Amino acid sequence: METGGQNTDPLRAAMPGVEDWFLREIFPLEGLLMHFLRLNWRNKAELEDLRQEVYVRVYEAATKELPAQPKAFLLRTAHNLLVNRVKREQIVPIAAVGDLDEFDAAIDAPGPERSVIARDMLRRLQAALDRLPPRCREVVVLRRIEGLSRPEIALRMGISTDTVSEHLAHGMFVLAELLYGENELGRNT
Repeated sequence: METGGQNTDPLRAAMPGVEDWFLREIFPLEGLLMHFLRLNWRNKAELEDLRQEVYVRVYEAATKELPAQPKAFLLRTAHNLLVNRVKREQIVPIAAVGDLDEFDAAIDAPGPERSVIARDMLRRLQAALDRLPPRCREVVVLRRIEGLSRPEIALRMGISTDTVSEHLAHGMFVLAELLYGENELGRNT
């Protein structure tokens, strides 16, 4: 609402550029926000209203100061809104509180696709490690997973550093072949 060329809307007057910031940083996260709301709110008919309320809260806060991490701020705002709604209803379903706390820890966690890919890669790596000879596997684990130096491994295993280097080279070659070669684990060849 404008009078005499002046902008009288306190939200718009509070900080120029908030609309652009909102459209650039927050609006593209709508899919993530709706996913969060669907996971954590049992009444699906209220999801659109919840989304709008989150947007209003984020916009109002941004008129005072733009959040440094828009994604985390958006999800924290949604989390707080849902917690307030549950408290207001004075119904505290265990599932709702548990789900919100779990999602809270996963705000910046990798998406489900990355988690599945990482778990599959770890499973394949473990299967490949299991196929190495025991001493070779021990050297690879001590060097690449535990981060010990070659002399530390030699001392621990009672072998020379040259033997450590040989086991490590052989183990890494075999792992690379098993994981990425023609006879890759999991392939039906």
